[in-house]
Parts: sequence; structure tokens; C-alpha cells
Amino acid sequence: MKKIPYHQFILYIFLAFCIAASVMFVNHNESFYDRPIAEVMEVDLVHSEEVTDIYDNEDRLYEQHLKAELKNGEKIGQLIHLKNQYSASKAYDQEFHEGQKLFVSISKNKEDGTGLTGTIIDLKRDHYILIVGWIFILILLLVGKKQGLFSIISLAVNALLLSYALDVYLDNPETSLLLICSVAVILFTILSLLLVNGFNEKTYAAIAATLLATFISLLVTYLVIWVTSGKGLRYEELQFITRPYQMVFLAGLFIGSLGAVMDVAITMSSSLFSLYEKNHNIPVKALKRSGMEVGKDIMGTMTNILFFAYISGSIPMLILYIKNDSPLGFTLSMNLSLELARALAGGIGIVLTIPIGLYISIFFINRKKART
Repeated sequence: MKKIPYHQFILYIFLAFCIAASVMFVNHNESFYDRPIAEVMEVDLVHSEEVTDIYDNEDRLYEQHLKAELKNGEKIGQLIHLKNQYSASKAYDQEFHEGQKLFVSISKNKEDGTGLTGTIIDLKRDHYILIVGWIFILILLLVGKKQGLFSIISLAVNALLLSYALDVYLDNPETSLLLICSVAVILFTILSLLLVNGFNEKTYAAIAATLLATFISLLVTYLVIWVTSGKGLRYEELQFITRPYQMVFLAGLFIGSLGAVMDVAITMSSSLFSLYEKNHNIPVKALKRSGMEVGKDIMGTMTNILFFAYISGSIPMLILYIKNDSPLGFTLSMNLSLELARALAGGIGIVLTIPIGLYISIFFINRKKART
């Protein structure tokens, strides 16, 4: 039986401790919330009925009476009585079960000793998020090992950077959001690739290709929107923000395409440097030919990934519009115009990254040849 190295054993113990501590924390962290939280103790289904709307959509409505115990605040330990209405489709509501914890609003204190009454605000979901998060981390560590650890660190740092960038924009609304996102994109790219792939020519080539392709794709998208005056783009989903909607859309598009472009750039760079490491005398023409073959292979798959990633989020709204007899053209225009624009902009970035990554990688390989 193979003996586990000491440092790996310590890492496993540390991970087990972190998992246990985090699970225990989220199951007993009610005191950290300002809003009242109640744990469901009893659930009674008191009523159900069939309903049909004006478009002949059939559904069933249910009504639950819940008895829950408050877990924080001044009234901790007291019972609260709640009502919940939900539909079989669960489009805008949901069914609750014993043991779930809910954010509630307390209405008044009953004098007959039966407890408090209130309304349900939302379900407390942090423990579900924690479980999914740990599954993701463990799989990443299991498959990627050291690289997986650096990927997790990179993801955490990028999340903090994005949060800070948005805070800067909210505190300084006169500053261009695109400018803030441009700085963030540069930092995202440099930190992510250096952490995952280390300090070497392969990484430097990928960084240069990613930044160049991303900024060019943004410029192309901006020029197209400017020339066409944004015709065909429906910004209704951005109507509730109080900032320039077109700038917010471009900033989201900018950051959204970065991941796919970065993936293509590091794939091109790694492939070409791998060929060079196996044969230091490989001619440039062969590198170009091999690089273009790799680029053609990944171009279609990466473009499809972007398309499905953006479009998938619109499926519920598409079903809702079509189910309510909205014309197909109007439905697609309302729900897919921005998503298609994001997918097309990302696709432009992916396609541009292939020749850009190819020639930048060859440039670094030639530099490396000259030093040896």
C-alpha cells in the first residue's frame, strides 16, 4: 500500500477541518443576520385548487400553514405562524418543508399565547451554496492538484477584484465603467494566468494574446453598435438600473468574453510551446500549420460554449413568453437580442485570439531560440 506523503496528509486533515467548521458555521450563523430567521417545525397543507388563466394555461395552487421557531433576534425561541401559497409550476414561489430555515418578517404578537404571525421573505440558502462550493473545490483539487489549488486562489482573488471594481464605480459614478472594467480585465488576466501557469514565456504569450484579442473584440463590438445606433438591441432587462445602460451592457460583455478568450489563448500558447519543447529545431512554418489546426479544432467548440452559456439563461423567459401566446419574433427579440450580441462578441474574440495567439507565441519561441 502506497504511503501518503506527510504534507498531503496534513492537507487532507486541514480540508476536513475546514469542511466541518464551515458546515457547522452555516448551520448556526443566524446571529450574524439582521433579518429574523425561523426554522420550520410543522407544515400543514390546508387547501389546493385547479386554476386556468386567460391563455388556457392550467396550474394548481396550494396553501400551507407553517409553524416555525425564531432562531435570532429579540424573540429568539418563540414560535411564529406563517402562511405560504405556491403553485405546481413553482414559477414565482416554492414549497417549504420541515427543517428549512426562512427569512421572515414579524407582524404582531398574539395575546392568546399561540405565538407570533408574519410573512415569509425568502429561503435561507447558504448551506446549499456551501455544499456545492465544497464539491467544486474538492473536484478541482482532485483533478488539478497543485494547479487546481492555484485555480481556486485565482478565482477567489478575481471575485474580490470584481467586487472592489464595482464598489469603486458605485462610489464614483462619474468614472467610466468601461475604464474600471479595463483595469480589472488586465488584472484578472495577469493574475489568473500567472497563478495557474507560472512565470514563463508560455504564460507571457497567453497574457499578451488574451488582452489584445479582448480589447480588439470590444472595439469591434462598440463600432458596430455605434454605426447601427444599437438597432435591434432590446435593453429592457436593464431598465431598472440608474446608470447608462449601454455602458453597463458593454462592460458586462467585456468581462463575459474574457474567460473564453483566455482559454483559447493559453491553449494556443501551450500547444505551440509543447511542440517546440519536443523538437527545438521545428521550423516556423510547421508551428504555424500546427497552431492553425489546433485553433480550428477549438474554435467551434468554444464558440458553441459561449452561445449555450448565454442562451441557456433565457430559456425560462422564452417558455413564459411563448406559453402566453407572444409572437415568436417578438419573444426572440425581447429575450435573445442582448444574449446573442454577447455570444457574437465573445465569438469574435475567440476567432481573433487564434491568429493573435499564434503569432505572439511564435514571437516568444523565436526569442527563446535566440537565447539558446
